[in-house]
Amino acid sequence: MPEYYVGLMSGTSMDGIDAALVDFSNSRIKLVASHLKLWPDQVSEEIIATYQLSDDDLTTIDQLDVSVGEIFADATNELLDKAGIKASDVIAIGSHGQTIRHRPDLPNPFSLQIGNAKTISKLTGIDVVSDFRTADIQAGGEGAPLAPAFHNAVFRHPEENRTVLNIGGIANFTVLPADDTQAVIGFDSGPGNTIMDAWTLQHRNEAYDKDGSWAAAGNINTVLLDKLLEDEYFSRPAPKSTGFEYFNRTWLESHLEEDLSADDIQATLSELTARSIADAIKRYNANSRILVCGGGYHNRHLIGRLKSHLPDNTIESTAEYGVHPDWVEAMAFAWLARQTVNGYPGNLPSVTGASTATLLGKITAA
Repeated sequence: MPEYYVGLMSGTSMDGIDAALVDFSNSRIKLVASHLKLWPDQVSEEIIATYQLSDDDLTTIDQLDVSVGEIFADATNELLDKAGIKASDVIAIGSHGQTIRHRPDLPNPFSLQIGNAKTISKLTGIDVVSDFRTADIQAGGEGAPLAPAFHNAVFRHPEENRTVLNIGGIANFTVLPADDTQAVIGFDSGPGNTIMDAWTLQHRNEAYDKDGSWAAAGNINTVLLDKLLEDEYFSRPAPKSTGFEYFNRTWLESHLEEDLSADDIQATLSELTARSIADAIKRYNANSRILVCGGGYHNRHLIGRLKSHLPDNTIESTAEYGVHPDWVEAMAFAWLARQTVNGYPGNLPSVTGASTATLLGKITAA
């Protein structure tokens, strides 16, 4: 008998809501159906506008929270229609939500995702597990990244070291040693697509640099690259996490002094992502097979630059190991929902820095 869960994920790239229907029956993890729900322009603009709000002003976004919940519900219902599966056959939805603020660095740390769980459960008729990050933060952790626990369950192999690299708006990776007595390590290495996307939107009025073709046409400015890589975040030891609050266009512009062409800056930003990822992998899991997922996998220029910095590593798509790169994170939140429903911890303290493994998320009944 199928054991269906839905995972919903929208990341910092804001390219849409990834919805995945996953079957966990018979001790397997199988992607049954997937669906990308694009953000309506108005809602997308409203979400982006919240990035400018102060922490104290975040209490004003109640209506946006409901609107986002409605769109997450639509994504779920469209997914189930596509799959021909009834809502009553789904045990729960794991909803990551849309991150509005991630501040584990504050004296009173918090991470805020919107996408009202009550709205989702009401409009789908399915129990919803949400607010995954808070329990980890309350246990002293960063609240992110959370996908490494799923990576550990799906991709770890007893005969080879592996690194699972997710290139979304922010890049993060998971170190999976072959030796199961060694702890899993995972953290945000720095910017993935987020600054490249912002620069592309500003100068070309396009959401992203398709295939990295614009970056490939420019020249890397090594002076600017070195200046960007001097940021203390890159040398800070794990555990650590970051987001658009830190790595954004304002951060970039604070480092721009020379009169550089937009093309060359885009080329340098692509190299920044490749170098910061490669440097982190060399530091933590140099001798490993690298499995790549996330939207950045489709950026051929970026992957080419990454391979040039890691010539001794095999770099492949997670598709070669049974999971399409576009759906890994949505599947991870289906898995995390299942952990919560069954009373199992969902975090890895060795990744987030939490004091203990803990049950994540809150269940909202339909």
